[in-house]
Amino acid sequence: MFGGPGWKVDPATGEAYFHMFYPQQPDLNWRHPAVRAEMLNIFRFWLEKGVDGFRLDVFNAYFKDADLKDNPPAFGVRAFDRIKHIHDIDQPEMLPLLAEIRALLDEKPGRYAVGETFLATPERVASYCGEDKLHAAFNFDLLRKPWSARAFLTSIQQWEGVLDPESFPNYVLNNHDTRRSASRFGRGEDDRRLKAAAAILMTLRGTPFIYYGEEIGMRDVPVSRKEIQDPLGLTFWPIPVGRDGCRSPMQWDASEFGGFSKATPWLKVHQNHIQRNVAAQSEDPNSILNFYRRLMAIRKEHPVLRTGMFQPITYEPINILGYLRQDEEETILVAVNFGRRRRRLVLGTTLRNAQWELLLSSQRSTLPAIKDGLLPLEGEEVVILRKGK
Repeated sequence: MFGGPGWKVDPATGEAYFHMFYPQQPDLNWRHPAVRAEMLNIFRFWLEKGVDGFRLDVFNAYFKDADLKDNPPAFGVRAFDRIKHIHDIDQPEMLPLLAEIRALLDEKPGRYAVGETFLATPERVASYCGEDKLHAAFNFDLLRKPWSARAFLTSIQQWEGVLDPESFPNYVLNNHDTRRSASRFGRGEDDRRLKAAAAILMTLRGTPFIYYGEEIGMRDVPVSRKEIQDPLGLTFWPIPVGRDGCRSPMQWDASEFGGFSKATPWLKVHQNHIQRNVAAQSEDPNSILNFYRRLMAIRKEHPVLRTGMFQPITYEPINILGYLRQDEEETILVAVNFGRRRRRLVLGTTLRNAQWELLLSSQRSTLPAIKDGLLPLEGEEVVILRKGK
């Protein structure tokens, strides 16, 4: 995956071992009884220590074909992409192992495991979630979408559609392998889109995952050739596949190294840390940090946002994404204007005459004036409304 051959000879033994990623990360032989037993003991060790759960890195690559069959060729730019990966990921032996891991977790009530899938479709990701499997597995489809109401809705509906009823979805907009959403969606230091994206993440059915720094709108740090730390970036330079940009130190305050350290950290701190940091945003009521805090408070206060039904009210959206979160107790409407200009969301017959309460807006403090069934939205505004009883 990171360049070069997948096999490396160990000078001490004269034997070769396989590594899907770096040579420093040998792939374990989960088919060997002693290896499997030891790995399960590692789970037990940390469960006894009281950890709340596990994130399983590229777990669907744990098993390889028993006979190590060659993968067939495919079209691609990198050598890794010129292989169709059918014998080195998603092997059937994975499911019995997940059942064993889940049984261990279930011995400690409240423990949780989420898996990072590798080269997987949403359907494949969903197949690893369930009562005798993982609690959740990451679906990265939304992370790869452009800033588009239609693209977001398509991704959400697909994910909701492939999960079985006993599974709980999760959503992620950023992680350590991709450009930050501020760099993908943002314009300069403008946080309007980031607030809208945060509201979507925090009002969808399921578990939201937040990458550090997103709550203050951190941007990718520009990294020169001599500053690259990521071996992936070094291997494929000058192709921009390195991941250092999204991995810069957390920006806590305006001090020399952003409050992360008193010594020079492994990567430089973004120059915007002088203004964009936790300390400064904590004092600013309109900051993205305080917007995240208000979103979390609303999510905690209204269980419908965690477990209620997801019902879109914009079916072929161009600029506006609108949806309801509903259960027997509450109905909450979320409306997001993806465009820069003012727009109006058309409310259906059952919604236009309802009494609405403003829970949160990214750009106003009073309820928008709904007239003739039209909900006005400022450019790149998100509005969260609660239907009165």
